[in-house]
Order: sequence, then structure tokens, then C-alpha cells
Amino acid sequence: MNTSTAIKTCQIKCIRKSDRFNPHERITHVGGYEDAPWRITQEEAIRLLEAREWRFWVKPLHGDAVWVTVAVSRFGNKYLKTEADGEQPNNLLSLPECP
Repeated sequence: MNTSTAIKTCQIKCIRKSDRFNPHERITHVGGYEDAPWRITQEEAIRLLEAREWRFWVKPLHGDAVWVTVAVSRFGNKYLKTEADGEQPNNLLSLPECP
């Protein structure tokens, strides 16, 4: 018997940051719209990724779609970034503000 559930795949289309005008401030929320608009905290997105319940991807303005992963800063804090990014989550930080 197969008891696994399907992993939900969502495109992140917007973010919220603790300081929108500071490019180095951390992302507090990610969101998008599939059937309806959605927004969750970064911590919840990390939990969903680590539990393999959801997968997230981003389509940068000038690039190919990339998967979102969980990274750990040199200070031990978990955060979201794309596979194509270095330490700074530039593909996510370039997204518009969530409503």
C-alpha cells in the first residue's frame, strides 16, 4: 500500500521583507496565487520544504525557473534561497511585494 502523498508545487511570485528598501533584510513571508492568493511565513515555507510537503520555484524576470531550497547562514539561521543563488537570495529578493 502506498501511503505517500503528492508534494504540492507552487510558484513564489511575491515576498514580504522586514525592511522592503534594504536589500539585505530578511524575507518574512512568501506568496503567490494558484487557485487563490496565498501567503505564508518564511518559517512555514521552510517547514513545508523540509517535511517534503511542498516544493517552491521562482521564475526570475531575466532567467529560467529555479527551485527554492533551504539554506543555513553562517550564524546558523535557516532561510530560503534558490538553487541558482549564492549566499544572498537575490532571485527571491527581486520579487514584488505581496499584497
